Amino acid sequence: MKKRILLKIGSNTLTRETNHISRGKIEDIGVQIAALKEEYEFIIVSSGAIAAAKQFVKLDNNDQEVFVKQALASIGQPHLMRIYHENFSDLGLHTSQCLLSYSDFEKENTKVNIVNTINVLVKNNYIPIINENDTVATDEIKFGDNDKLAALTAVLLNVDILIIATNTNGIYTKATFQDKNPETISIVTDLNLMQQEVGDSKSSHGTGGMQSKIEAAAIAKAANIETWIVNGLNDNFILNAINNTIPFTKIV
Repeated sequence: MKKRILLKIGSNTLTRETNHISRGKIEDIGVQIAALKEEYEFIIVSSGAIAAAKQFVKLDNNDQEVFVKQALASIGQPHLMRIYHENFSDLGLHTSQCLLSYSDFEKENTKVNIVNTINVLVKNNYIPIINENDTVATDEIKFGDNDKLAALTAVLLNVDILIIATNTNGIYTKATFQDKNPETISIVTDLNLMQQEVGDSKSSHGTGGMQSKIEAAAIAKAANIETWIVNGLNDNFILNAINNTIPFTKIV
């Protein structure tokens, strides 16, 4: 039986820390999924709609306003999905779009529908690409960069591993955080102790910071799901993490 991975990809990873979506990064992710598809099922929670929109438009409003970000997300989401579709289809991978909001996790009927729909997609070799429905929801835009959404979805779909791709080699020790080559904490078993090690830094594109990843890991841990925090800026980061050939943090 295949193991199921939920891969959460933040805007910082998708843009490779630039101002536009990186087709090369999406292709890198697709190549890895294609290489692993006989052993693993993949579900993706992807940010990046706002970053995608900024490649095409500049709205005549302050883009720090939530309603402007919602408008940008509405413009960018189709472009983001097109980039996924074009890159993944070249590799023989099929994609589908699922837009969710936190309120969907509060209704039993809705949760059952989400599980049934995504299971059908996965069974038929489609990779669900999930994003928050930013046009009507504001929590992710303001606070979590999809980290919480990824964790809630991972629990709902009973995945084996939640991989959160970010721009660090996992969680760094507090003592080496400012060093040129900080030391990665490889295994975390006590998230309460881990809170003392984590700062509240955030990237230019992402909105979550490491704190939101710790909170997401806590949700997953309560359901006995491992969370891996991996540097998604590196090529082959999924394969290398599975083969344990790179530093990353595993929360068990």
